[in-house]
Amino acid sequence: MLVDAIRAEGFRLTKNRTAVFWSALFVPILSVVISGLTSFVVKGGETRLLGDSRTPAEVAEMLARGTLDMGEALITAAGSLANPLMLLFVLIGAATIYAGDYRWETWRLISARNSRSNLILAKLGVVAALALAAMAVMLGGEVIEGLLTAVIFERTLSFPVTGERIGQFFALTGLSWLRIAQFTMLSLLAAVFTRSLLAALFIPLVVGVAQFASLQLLAPMGVMPDAWLAILFNPGAATDALGAVIGGGPAAAALPAGLTLKAWVSLGLWTVVPLAGALAWFQRQDLSKE
Repeated sequence: MLVDAIRAEGFRLTKNRTAVFWSALFVPILSVVISGLTSFVVKGGETRLLGDSRTPAEVAEMLARGTLDMGEALITAAGSLANPLMLLFVLIGAATIYAGDYRWETWRLISARNSRSNLILAKLGVVAALALAAMAVMLGGEVIEGLLTAVIFERTLSFPVTGERIGQFFALTGLSWLRIAQFTMLSLLAAVFTRSLLAALFIPLVVGVAQFASLQLLAPMGVMPDAWLAILFNPGAATDALGAVIGGGPAAAALPAGLTLKAWVSLGLWTVVPLAGALAWFQRQDLSKE
């Protein structure tokens, strides 16, 4: 029954091309366009930029004639897939999926064909698949950006592969996927409680902004950035800490002791609690008028 619910929800999403475009395609396309335009502009001013001592290191690196390590670029991209822009646009599709049946008043038509828990879990599964699709397209865009950079700046490409690099790539990709899924849980909870598409879209954004500002708000109260309260309130910071652990090197060595456990607890609670709340509330919700 759950498989049938996932199949039906997935079919409905494929018919909503607008949501698919904004959630999975817009950010990668925008990233490739901006990267290409930036490369052309920098290439056009190459002589002036190379002769200017104030040229930023990132620009000087772009103009370098050395080998472009695509393996390292993909690992870096995997670690930054859950960026604010990606979270925002995947949220559009998630809110549409979670609140769509409230908006179109179709719950009473489909709730008779399957259990309520299966219907919610099917929506969750489709959102998770949508996030994976968006991440895959984003990584494809990173490859295109690397090829453009190599062509425009006449650089050679390399793709060194080691077991450690493969492990880092998949671990960072999985972490980014978990962060995106966690963020959309707030949309699920908001959709079930308010029955509103706008609430499912804007409540996670408000909460996300509050979480981002929490470190600055808690610091005057004497709460350190690595304290339990600071990490529990900010799953984004928890994700960054786990990403540093996976990446290794000096960044991982500089992390305070015990931060990894705090980060996993924070990310887990912000994922499980909204899901459990949405499932519990949905089980007792009156859908006769939806």
